[in-house]
Amino acid sequence: MKHVEILDSTLRDGAQGEGISFSVLDKIHICQALDELGVKYIEAGNPGSNPKDMEFFQEMKKIPLKNAKLCAFGSTRRKDIKCAEDANLQSLLAAGTDTVVIFGKSWDFQVTDIIKTTLEENLNMIRDTCAFLKENGRYVIYDAEHFFTAFQKNKDYALKTLEAAVEGGASVLSLCETKGGCMIDDVRDAVKEVSKLLGKKAIIGIHTHNDSGLAVANSLVAVQNGATHVQGVMLGFGERTGNANLSTIIADLQLKMDCRCIPEENLQNLTPICKRIAEITNIALDAGLPYVGGNAFAHKAGMHIDAIMKNPVAYEHTSPESVGNSRVFLMSEVAGRATIIEKIQKFEPSIKKSDPIVNDIIKKMKDLEFEGYQFEGADGSFELMVRKMIGKYQPFFKLHYYTVSGSNPRIEEGVCSTAQIKVEVDRQIAVTAGEGDGPVNALDIALRNALERFYPLVSQIRLTDYKVRVLDGKSATASRVRVVIESTDGEATWATVGVSADLIEASWIALCDSFEYKLIRDIEKRFKKIV
Repeated sequence: MKHVEILDSTLRDGAQGEGISFSVLDKIHICQALDELGVKYIEAGNPGSNPKDMEFFQEMKKIPLKNAKLCAFGSTRRKDIKCAEDANLQSLLAAGTDTVVIFGKSWDFQVTDIIKTTLEENLNMIRDTCAFLKENGRYVIYDAEHFFTAFQKNKDYALKTLEAAVEGGASVLSLCETKGGCMIDDVRDAVKEVSKLLGKKAIIGIHTHNDSGLAVANSLVAVQNGATHVQGVMLGFGERTGNANLSTIIADLQLKMDCRCIPEENLQNLTPICKRIAEITNIALDAGLPYVGGNAFAHKAGMHIDAIMKNPVAYEHTSPESVGNSRVFLMSEVAGRATIIEKIQKFEPSIKKSDPIVNDIIKKMKDLEFEGYQFEGADGSFELMVRKMIGKYQPFFKLHYYTVSGSNPRIEEGVCSTAQIKVEVDRQIAVTAGEGDGPVNALDIALRNALERFYPLVSQIRLTDYKVRVLDGKSATASRVRVVIESTDGEATWATVGVSADLIEASWIALCDSFEYKLIRDIEKRFKKIV
């Protein structure tokens, strides 16, 4: 079995993605998640670039990691100065990490036209920097920026830059496909030659970007041709079109290519940890991601579902459990009876395929779909509908009324709508209000204010996505709309749906389902623990 080191750059390269901004606490939590997964290196930022990164490194000195090694990231010394006089290198030492990642120029064009120095001085910058850091007790990973472009344009000089890093004491040579435009053959040939030339002197690594959609493929090809160190971002986000997606690479290497990247028993934590990282990053986990996405093991066509229920091998390349994911049978007009039964039995095992109530559920589902409902992406609402039909539902509150109003210009920054609501719980009345950035946000806040007094667990619910679909464009502003709300409590994620000609009412239906779904699941969870 081949061992492959994983360096995760979520906190450095990933942070360059549009809309990504980590607080110091966010970075600490992501570090702990990656450490729990078992990656070898966490590249956590450039301490010389901003005070936040330096603060993070100082905080991490108080938090020991069990598996991963924290890495500070920076560049080679500046031209024509000594390493000891370079502020960036001094910041790297001050970060206090045993391992540092240094990037330098491989492409002669970058040397002469961008940093404006000689080719010989660039070699000295690489050699001197690696030697300086090694002399100061650091393990050096050298990132050869633009290496694959350099290899095509001026191979001899590109290889000389790697040799300079080795001469200076670098232990890892990471070949960077910085522009993301190389084809698979280009990567294969370059990695093969570097491995043959320098593979006995240093560990050969790969760092790819996804501008041509080949970041994962190029990383895997590099491993096949001698690389044993892979860099990327756990969910693939990053500058431009993103970085190599480590959630896919780790699973591919470990399940398909007989490589060990993380402890074998940790692979089943891959999906939960990816969800945790997405939650901390405040992004929706892409349902289409291989292995860890919500649709990675989702089946919709009746024939496929029937085959899967007989033997999952029929349509699944690996088991969802191997990466901590789960199989999903999507509800739709093409779903068969077996799909609906499988869904129902997850929360009510007593229902059998031959039970008369199943026909009633199917009819009800089809009637609602005719009205515009879609349960394919709203399991929470489907479960509540079934519970109501089989007598396993009791409302948590009764709505007396709600009112929503908007204002323009805004009353104050962040507030353009207000909502008032009156609800009843166990004959107790609560009248509350909420202000928000939009009517649905205000209604959400008002409902929370009303229910938290009776159900404290409501405070755990956070809306992570809100989608509106116009169902009948011909009716213009009188069209019926479908609203889908995705929610989480930090552990589970669920979706609910509402349909109406009134956008607020459709949102209210989906919002109520979201809260009730959470409360029902928590009550049943506590009951199972007691039993």
